[in-house]
Amino acid sequence: MRRYILIAVLFTFILTGRAQQVRIEQEQIHIGDDPMEWLLKTDGTQYAWVTEQYQWGKCYYDADGGITVKSERRQEGDNIVETYTFTNTTKKRVTVKNIGIYTPFNDNYPDAKTCMTSRCNVHIWPGGKAAYVNAMRMNGVGPHLGLMVTEGEIVDYDVWERGAKKGMSNFRGVFALCPPDMTLKPRQSYRLQWRLFAHNGADFDEQLLRQGGMIARSDRYVYAVGETARVEFVTAKGTKTVTRKIAEGDNRVEYKGTHALLLGISGERELMEKRIQFILDHQQMMNPEDPRFGAFMCYDNEGDSIVTNYTRSDLDEGRERVGMGILLAAYGLNDKGEMRNEKLATALERYAKFVREKMQQEDYTTGSSVVRKSKNRGYNYPWVADFYFRMALLTGNKQYALDGYATLQALYRNFGYGFYCIDYPVITGLKALEQAGLDFERHQLLYDFKATADIFMKNGLDFPKFEVNYEQSIIAPAVQFLCEVYQITGAKQYLDGAKKMMPALEALQWHQPSYHMNEIAIRHWDGYWFGKRQTYGDVYPHYWSCITAAAFHRFAQCTGDNSYQLRAEQTVRNNLSLFFEDGKATCAFVYPHRVNGDTAKYADAYANDQDWALMYWLLVNVKLSRE
Repeated sequence: MRRYILIAVLFTFILTGRAQQVRIEQEQIHIGDDPMEWLLKTDGTQYAWVTEQYQWGKCYYDADGGITVKSERRQEGDNIVETYTFTNTTKKRVTVKNIGIYTPFNDNYPDAKTCMTSRCNVHIWPGGKAAYVNAMRMNGVGPHLGLMVTEGEIVDYDVWERGAKKGMSNFRGVFALCPPDMTLKPRQSYRLQWRLFAHNGADFDEQLLRQGGMIARSDRYVYAVGETARVEFVTAKGTKTVTRKIAEGDNRVEYKGTHALLLGISGERELMEKRIQFILDHQQMMNPEDPRFGAFMCYDNEGDSIVTNYTRSDLDEGRERVGMGILLAAYGLNDKGEMRNEKLATALERYAKFVREKMQQEDYTTGSSVVRKSKNRGYNYPWVADFYFRMALLTGNKQYALDGYATLQALYRNFGYGFYCIDYPVITGLKALEQAGLDFERHQLLYDFKATADIFMKNGLDFPKFEVNYEQSIIAPAVQFLCEVYQITGAKQYLDGAKKMMPALEALQWHQPSYHMNEIAIRHWDGYWFGKRQTYGDVYPHYWSCITAAAFHRFAQCTGDNSYQLRAEQTVRNNLSLFFEDGKATCAFVYPHRVNGDTAKYADAYANDQDWALMYWLLVNVKLSRE
């Protein structure tokens, strides 16, 4: 099997800059007179590893015979139309596989200020004949760039140049769109054609339809087994509705060369309860001789055991694993307001003892593991505090409320008011302190929260760097936090601050017709940092997309705009695909066809940090009396 690369022929158009006209000049895409560069520079000046081999339109493939690829480009009004023709030049049948056409969109993260106006979030739908790319400027303000297939098919995509020394979590990679494998008869050709156009975000679907495209959509993408799903396939000429009785697992609903991908599960609550039971039965350290006794641990589905011997901090007994404790505490009360069962109560008490005595110092400095020399990581503090506050609400034990308060005071001592934490427990924490009768502590914590909110307001869209330069899990928690502070104080400036951030937050996700991607924010490194195979590349879905769901949920409560609540429900529902009917789970589904040439499209074997998705499912779907 040989691999061929052919340089596409590129024609340059010197065009007058109409506002929405897409043009390509010197290997760069522009829209009108907007200075935004929509493509990575492929001369090594932007990233040393992105060189001319990745130029727009270059093609690669594996073939068992002679193949030529012809590339053509023409201008049609404000749009550009490109055609790629694959031809068998031999006198025998030739099989062509692993085809990719490089489309190096400028999706990377030097810093928030640069990202807002000069980088794009790339949303790919490899939907066959109805495939498209929606590249949205990161601040959410148009014009944006679209690509739609008009002939042939795009069925997947590859990602290249990912790695520890190649941008790590601040570089999403070089994309290549993948036509299907094909077998061509002698002299036979296959044509792929797509159209590049500008749009303003809200009119993306309208433009697809107006230019002959098709859109698949469903009210939901995760259903209970036995339910009947309705999928609409919409064109400018009308709508075809296809119904399907849902079976367990993937349900691919097809029509005229495209599809929607639905998932069948036993039921939303049923799946959550299976997962919770699995955690109780299998993921708590039960060896009293182990210093991690009581901790909730990462689980290896391939080895059917918790992971005890590790050198990686992303597998330790602290950090994101605290999400399991928060989930169990949030789930703890039944519909009658009583503790669900003694087993759950015992597990939670054991975990609380572990957290206080092994992960925290006497002054509530919070580590990542029982090794006290571990990194003093800011994210640990709100998570542990959230756990304590939920334990206070669950048990009525005043000490847990004090522990939560003291943990947040330690956060502010160590990191000040400018840390963009995930899961600041604003409403939960203040409610727990109120119920515990801790009026002074509640007053002080509210002061701290408002001081933090004021810094978020001052920074606006100029988000500071943390473990990653810019990401969805910096902006989404900020929106959620400001909404919750507004709900507590009624001070309109905090809601106004959240509103200003919303376009940038919404630009991080789209509504592709698949449970993997619909209303799921872009994440592209979590398979490496938390997975067993340690593969960089897009993770769809990823549980931290549920932070956006929480932000949408709170925003809907603040504004009365129920469309955000519906989107929040879609996000947390689609994240249920991370959980299996036997109670096991996966921390990451690495979505691309290939990453750096290695086959991907797999669910990682580690059940590690994904249980946050269920905590957010409870937040979005269950109106708890304590909130």
